[in-house]
Amino acid sequence: MSLNFRFAIASDPHIALTHTVDFNNPRFHLVEASIPIFESVLNHLEQLDLDFLLIPGDLTQDGEQENHQWLQKRLESLSFPAYVIPGNHDVLTPLPTSKNIGWSEFPRYYRKAGYENTEKLYYTREILPEVQLIALNSNQFDASGKQLGCLDAEQLEWLDRILLDVKDKFILVMIHHNVIEHLPGQSQHLMGKRYMLDNAPILLEKLREAGVKLIFSGHLHIQDIAEREGIYDITTGSTVGYPNPYRILHLWESDRGIKHLQIESFNIEEIPHLQNVPQVARERIGDRSYPFMHRLVELPPLNLSGREAEDLARDLREFWADVCAGDRQFNFSHYSQPVRTYLESFGAIDKNGNPTQIDNNTLLILNNE
Repeated sequence: MSLNFRFAIASDPHIALTHTVDFNNPRFHLVEASIPIFESVLNHLEQLDLDFLLIPGDLTQDGEQENHQWLQKRLESLSFPAYVIPGNHDVLTPLPTSKNIGWSEFPRYYRKAGYENTEKLYYTREILPEVQLIALNSNQFDASGKQLGCLDAEQLEWLDRILLDVKDKFILVMIHHNVIEHLPGQSQHLMGKRYMLDNAPILLEKLREAGVKLIFSGHLHIQDIAEREGIYDITTGSTVGYPNPYRILHLWESDRGIKHLQIESFNIEEIPHLQNVPQVARERIGDRSYPFMHRLVELPPLNLSGREAEDLARDLREFWADVCAGDRQFNFSHYSQPVRTYLESFGAIDKNGNPTQIDNNTLLILNNE
């Protein structure tokens, strides 16, 4: 039987009922508009003939019980199944508090979104004939309660068994943390590595040996498609962050057995009481980008300080919004060569430094070799 199905990705929605929003805590994204934005996404998706929806984590703003309850009910009302995993914002502490859910509670909210047969934070299921979803939990806590981005040993052992059991099926992997770098030196950079899976090389090797081609991640809030050894990590920006994107994907198999993945990206343009959502979201990033950009340029490899770092951080007010949008090429010829080289490497370029445009709308040929 040839594969032929359509699905959507809406990542990092950060659902927050109005009374749960901390308006004193400055955010890069429009969490106060999370629900109408998410509703706008779902209104579009429900007009389509979709087979399922993937949400790769950060379902809620900060793991609030009420926000998980709202999302649970909304997903259960959809005309197509939705599958979720936790992000770092969904379970903030191993044990529950008066406002936030704990580690063991997460699966109970999403019995109809992948977790019906498990108490674990990860699962697998055949979501269509011959199509297997493996949903991994990349959120862990160390002995002191600090959050980590990695796969624990028990989960890796489970994954080995699952990959062997489903080796004859087409596998989709969903995980919150990035598995392949989407930014220059991301796995080593002090600001970038927190978005990477700590033991990504181990996971990649297991997936490569099993012939897996597709990983769907979130967390980073940018539109980007990265490839390594024939495996694609498709990370999708946050619905509440510029450019307020979501994706619709069509996977089909030709008569010769060649698999194709058509990817289309859409942005929420307006919601009730707020027109031009992307522009507002872009201004939000710009207004709050100075400390972020100052930190970026003062760390290796640039190691800038003093007036130069201050001037550059102010000048780069729009830079991170452009990175978030994907498919942007940069020209910083007015900067010194080291600064120019580094900043331009954040643009949409391939392994050879050539311009490319695959972050938002593209057709991927999934090689069977």
